[in-house]
Amino acid sequence: MHTTRLGKTGPEVSAIGLGCMGMSGMYGPADRAESIATIHAALDAGITLLDTGDFYGMGHNEMLIREALQGKDRDKVVLSVKTGALRDPKGGFAGYDARPVALRNFIAYSLQRLGVDYIDIYRPSRLDPAVPIEESIGAIADLVKEGYVRHIGLSEMGAETIRRAAAVHPIADLQIEYSLISRGIEADILPACRELGISVTAYGVLSRGLISGHWQPSGTSGFDFRAMSPRFQPGNVEKNLELVEALRSIAEEKGVTVAQIAIAWVTAQGKDIVPIIGARRRDRLAESLGALDVRLTAEDLTTIENAVPRDAAAGGRYPESQLAHLDSEK
Repeated sequence: MHTTRLGKTGPEVSAIGLGCMGMSGMYGPADRAESIATIHAALDAGITLLDTGDFYGMGHNEMLIREALQGKDRDKVVLSVKTGALRDPKGGFAGYDARPVALRNFIAYSLQRLGVDYIDIYRPSRLDPAVPIEESIGAIADLVKEGYVRHIGLSEMGAETIRRAAAVHPIADLQIEYSLISRGIEADILPACRELGISVTAYGVLSRGLISGHWQPSGTSGFDFRAMSPRFQPGNVEKNLELVEALRSIAEEKGVTVAQIAIAWVTAQGKDIVPIIGARRRDRLAESLGALDVRLTAEDLTTIENAVPRDAAAGGRYPESQLAHLDSEK
């Protein structure tokens, strides 16, 4: 497993990370035993970066990770935690709170649920419109001084906000959606990160399974974000699956899977970009890891981008009501 450093002063991490959100019900029911086995398989394969949020499953995800890390060397794992999102008893989202007093409260619960003394990368999940980013980052900087946090990250922030945050404290990485069909960061956000020496940890590299080559329209059980995602809605999903089939033809010519070529495309965009894979089963994890062996030439990249042009996706990456909360979309 190759490694890379996040930002100028961030931690050394594996070239690919494991996103654990799907293990707490965001895409329908998940198998607890298989989730833990997948985390173990990731660690055994050399993955060191585990990404979670304190609001995933209202704390369930952090407790699952704690269980998976029992008997493991905590110092060899880089725990990335998002915070600030508020939930209600029905499981809905109720806004964001990135006030300094709230951040200190949230991390106290995260440390307890994870069973650790510090968090490697701590980040606001979204920009709180009621709190200047300088105040939120300043509060986390205090937690760095106190030893509860090692590094500070951002999530779904726009270029101006990134610059303001970096003026308060060094930022290790920006976590943001980036894939063949979600390329909005390329205009302003990615250049700002590179100007400031901030890495990108890219989630949604398979667009929640849409461009994995495995997803097919079918009924879902339990809560599944894709049931409300515009790209999975009738009228959009058919067009998006046509892009997947175009990608499949290219993948088959190279003897790889659709998921592998989609992940390899992201890794080919720069050494400062680390894909976060949302695998919750060992077979999907193994397939994703195979992408690290896929080498794309300049000709391959041109072929891929001709098959899946920029802005070719039908539908937005979030419903309009949620896009309104994304500083990265303004």
